[in-house]
Amino acid sequence: MSPELIAHHMGLDIPDFDKIGYYGADYGTMKPYHKIGNLLFLSGHVAQIGTQITHKGRLGQTLTTEQGYAAARQTGLNVLGGIKQAVGSLERVKSIVRTLNFVVCTPDYEDVHKVSSGLSDLFVEVFGREVGLGGRATIGVMALAGGVCFETWATIELRD
Repeated sequence: MSPELIAHHMGLDIPDFDKIGYYGADYGTMKPYHKIGNLLFLSGHVAQIGTQITHKGRLGQTLTTEQGYAAARQTGLNVLGGIKQAVGSLERVKSIVRTLNFVVCTPDYEDVHKVSSGLSDLFVEVFGREVGLGGRATIGVMALAGGVCFETWATIELRD
């Protein structure tokens, strides 16, 4: 089954950034993506729907690991929207190469990897393990723009 069909059957609400615009521009001067050959580099994506941040706060203080996981999953939906904006279809994804994830947390919060699994798990569900499971790094940070608790940068390999 194609990733587009899987996403549809899962009832995922993937944003259409061609219609609503990439929200990253609200955070400063940047473009949403850059392609080099068959590699797609996405600018930062966060847990946001339209102009509304879905999960503000700090893991280990005001947010639970489960809430962080949900924020990462919402971020994953936005990454899917970013892929579609850049190349038109999820069918073009050959593999998720890697993600670099940032989790706003207290200094003693050690479950940042569990938060990032919300993103990784979504990609595996949509693309399958072979295509959707890429390399990943997660870093705990003190703050992100707008009070978001999670941000990712993604690199995607594209089919010709």
